[in-house]
Formats: sequence, structure tokens, C-alpha cells
Amino acid sequence: MTDLLEPAPPAPEAPLDLDEPRLIDPGLPVGDRMFHGITRSISVFVLVVTGSIGVFLGYQAVPTLHRYGLRFFTETQWIPERNKIGVASVLVGTVEIAVIALVVAFPLALLTALYISEYSPAWLKSSLIAMIDLMAAVPSVIYGLWGFHILQPHALLISRWLATNLGWLPLFKVDTDPRAAFWAQSAFTSSAFIAGLCVSMMVIPLACAVMLGVFRQAPLGEREGALALGSTRWGMIRTVVLPFGRGGIIGGTMLGLGRALGETIAVLLIISPSFDIKIKILSNGANTVSALIAGNFGEATSAQLTALLAAGFMLFIMTIGINTVAAVFVGRSRSGAGTDI
Repeated sequence: MTDLLEPAPPAPEAPLDLDEPRLIDPGLPVGDRMFHGITRSISVFVLVVTGSIGVFLGYQAVPTLHRYGLRFFTETQWIPERNKIGVASVLVGTVEIAVIALVVAFPLALLTALYISEYSPAWLKSSLIAMIDLMAAVPSVIYGLWGFHILQPHALLISRWLATNLGWLPLFKVDTDPRAAFWAQSAFTSSAFIAGLCVSMMVIPLACAVMLGVFRQAPLGEREGALALGSTRWGMIRTVVLPFGRGGIIGGTMLGLGRALGETIAVLLIISPSFDIKIKILSNGANTVSALIAGNFGEATSAQLTALLAAGFMLFIMTIGINTVAAVFVGRSRSGAGTDI
């Protein structure tokens, strides 16, 4: 009886490490762990390959940059026989054709993405998306042949109209009389304008796909809220969809610009190579870095090859920079901020 009334012995003190947070095993299945490992390996492999390309081009460009110095960036002519090698004219031509392609492709890509996302009927939407994907799958050489044989004869009329009505601007001035009864069509052929129109057809599907993917993620609650407050469909698009997709619009446009800067075969088939810095986009003659490399790579000597690789290194830096900025914009696109219903 006495033993029953005795107080129980005190419980042992809990170890201090029980207060520490415990690591919880996520318990991922083997398939998920394999998928994570494979995707991580592929990502690292892509980064290594891209970095290796940049290192290789930079290493090959060292002899040319050491030999010519800053003159390599200011010289307009590419005459290896006379020791005149520079990328000034081709860099300007690359930017000109890319900007022309972007000016034409941006509104078309934006309006196409808005129509597919907001206006097209359900039975037509999947077919339009498939057509956009098919446009991106067409090889560049097909676009080049189409641009040379089909687009150029019709684009000459547009070039003539621009020269006739806007020829007072240096951008659209052509050294010929576009009002003549027998106007010189050869002055308008193989121009940066026609090459830019052709490249724009390759930029549209890429930019449109990015914009469409962002527009379709606009929150349904914000859409319905705008419509419930009496907004029209266009008002809902203007106050909800476009602010939500601002990052996608900028990112898709810049990704398209990166594609336009590096286009080779289509431009090479259309342009007439010229090494003059000019802002007359309607007149005959243009050149780009990629077209220069493709046109001279096969018969280049070792010294000329290093010069071409140096030009390619410049294009690589431009493209990587633009695509990186575009990826940042696409990754930061989010709804809610800036919407005013």
C-alpha cells in the first residue's frame, strides 16, 4: 500500500536535439529521380556545348583581333587580297535586315496571337495553332526560294510605291526615277527590304507562339471580373490580357530578333552582296554576317577563316545577349501588376 502512494519517478529529460527541425525525406519515386537527373544532365550539357562554342569562336578570333585591332570593326570592305578585312558593313546590314523583319513581324505576330487566344472559335483554334507550328518547321532554304521567286516580284511594287511617295526620306530613297514609264526594277531587287520581308515570315511563328502561350495563361477570374464590370471584349484584352502578357510580348519579340540576326540561307539567296554602309533599304545590295560566312567559308584560306570566325564570334555575342534578355522578360511575366479595370 505504501508503494502505491509513493510518487512516480521523474521522467527522463528529452534530449535537446529533439527541438531541432527534422529532415523529411520527400520520398520521390525512382522514376521522378531518374527524370530529374536526366533533365539536369541535359541542361548542363547544353550549357557546356554553348559555352564551348563561345570559347572556340573567341579563341579563333584572337589572331584576327590582334592583327587588325579596332580596324576590324571600322573597316567596311572585305578584300583579303588587299588586306582589307572588316565587319562594319555586314554588322550594319545584319541589324538593318533584322529590324525590318521585326517591324513587319511584330504586329502580325501580336494580332495573330490575340485572335487565336481571344476571338477564334473553339473548332478553329487547334488548326490555327497547328499552322503556326508548321510555319516554324519549314526549312530556311524553302523560305529563301519562296522569297526569291514569289515574294520579290510583288515586293518590287511595294518598294517602288515607297520610293515614289516617301523617297524624300533617306531611308526610302533610291538612285533612280520610280515614276518613269519603264522604271529600273534592277535598282530595287535583292535589297535589304525584300530580305527583311522574307525573314519576317520566319520570325512570326516564333514570336506568335511565345505570345500565345502567355496570353492563354491570363487568369480567368480577372477576365470574368472585367467583363462583369461592363467591359467590352477589347477592353478586357486591353486591361487584363495585354498587361499580363507584357513580358511575353517583349520576350517573344526579342527571341524573334535573335532568330532574324542569325538567319543565313534565306538572306543569302535573296541579297546581292554589298560591302557599303547605307541606310537606303530599298536599293539593291546588302549583306549580313551569316551570309558573309556562308558565302566565303568554302574557299577561305587559314587567315581568312580566322577572320570569318571572328565575325561569327561577334554574331554569337549579339545573339546570346538578346536571347538572354528575352528569357529574363519571359520568366518575369506575371499578371496583376499594372492592370486597371
